[in-house]
Amino acid sequence: MANIKSAKKRILVAERNAERNKSIRSKCRTCVKKVDAACEAKDKAAAEAALKVAISELEKATSKGVYKKNTTSRKVSRLTKQVNAIAE
Repeated sequence: MANIKSAKKRILVAERNAERNKSIRSKCRTCVKKVDAACEAKDKAAAEAALKVAISELEKATSKGVYKKNTTSRKVSRLTKQVNAIAE
């Protein structure tokens, strides 16, 4: 356990940030799963709507520092590719 006041404070801050990051990451995963489910069901309209929401959530997470820029880019690219592969 830390003895120095600033170290104790950093532990609290790190825990708070980890909790925040966890909830944001969870929200992103849920949005991605919705896109996957719509793609599995071959529902192009629902997939495109879910993709729009997922991209928005991923971008928000990136701006908050939860994901790095390239990670978000890769995820968005793969999801978009998956949605575009659905034949109408």
